[in-house]
Amino acid sequence: MDECELIAFISTVACALAKSCSTDDLTIMSVVFTQLGDSLATILAKRGLSSNNNNGNSNLVPIPDIDNDDSAKIDEKD
Repeated sequence: MDECELIAFISTVACALAKSCSTDDLTIMSVVFTQLGDSLATILAKRGLSSNNNNGNSNLVPIPDIDNDDSAKIDEKD
């Protein structure tokens, strides 16, 4: 199943659920699936960071130390 087929399938399932479920049921399912997706994204992000750290790599951009970075200092004028 490619990306477009997946989107079409998910939309079809959503429409079928909307036709056969109450508004209250749809509301609960909506928040449950949202939380499920967010939780899975968090797990995958943690796994990605853990595997990168084990390999000595990191996807995080280092934050510059402003106190020790002369290029970040602003010239003060009297």
